[in-house]
Amino acid sequence: MWPRAPVSPRRPFLWGHAMLAQTLLVLGEFPRAREHAELGMAVYEPHLHRPQVTLEHQDPGVTCRITAAHALWHLGYPDQAMQRGHAALALARELEHPYSLVWALSWAAILHWHRQEPQATLAQLEAAVALATEHGFVQWAAQGTILRGRVLATQGRTAEGMAQVQHGLAAYRATGTALLQPYLLALLAEAQRSAGQAEAGLPVLAEALRLVHDTGECWYQAELYRLKGELLLDLSTERQAEAALCLQQALDRARHQHAKSLELRAAMRLARLWQQQGEADAAQQLLAESYGWFTEGFATADLQEAQGLLQKSGMRSHG
Repeated sequence: MWPRAPVSPRRPFLWGHAMLAQTLLVLGEFPRAREHAELGMAVYEPHLHRPQVTLEHQDPGVTCRITAAHALWHLGYPDQAMQRGHAALALARELEHPYSLVWALSWAAILHWHRQEPQATLAQLEAAVALATEHGFVQWAAQGTILRGRVLATQGRTAEGMAQVQHGLAAYRATGTALLQPYLLALLAEAQRSAGQAEAGLPVLAEALRLVHDTGECWYQAELYRLKGELLLDLSTERQAEAALCLQQALDRARHQHAKSLELRAAMRLARLWQQQGEADAAQQLLAESYGWFTEGFATADLQEAQGLLQKSGMRSHG
């Protein structure tokens, strides 16, 4: 237990920025989430705020840093996102405050998964689930189990991964927590796709999209539409028109949210479909415009894939 410390006059502003940044992030308002996270970091006073974190469940400096990391990734700055993520983890470890560390580890794992880095994702998840289990943070243990199962399914351990996703989702729902369920349901649908169960994934995504509509939790909405398009294409070539509509919805939603990383993913899949349909010029233009916006992150899987597609189609790229 830390000794009592004087309350900083900036404390209400700090927590206001931290909570608003988190809220805006899950609403899919990424530029404003980044703005408030950075404002929170600017008024964070470690010598005054650290002794008070047990009263607030998590350290606001950690909260602002990891929220900024996720906002930056969505906005198309994957390298800056990792810098913020590393800073959040370093601060959480320095604090030796279990809840703040579980928070940082869990969101860092999601960030690595966004970047398609499965081994780094698993490393953060193992630490997060172990710490959450040790301290009785049931929600975080369940959330980590779901994502860990999703990673395992990708690595070919399909049955084991599916079991972990389903077990974790049941445990998460048992806590009564509604937050993040659209994202977690997307992980289930992705695992089902890995298991060759595309048909089973469609009602899961329908539930996720209904929750987005009911709650306003829109941060993963573009990916839900993209994944639905992927599942439809897996099922039948006769559903290409329906799939194209979903992919266009993913692209439009990502653009509306200024989510350049999600826009690139939607653009890549839509471009592939257009190429198959004989619309090569439109496909090239779409992908070149989306890829050409980026100024960093060229070692990440998404950008390397996009560059490869452009080179294959004869388009010039940079990076």
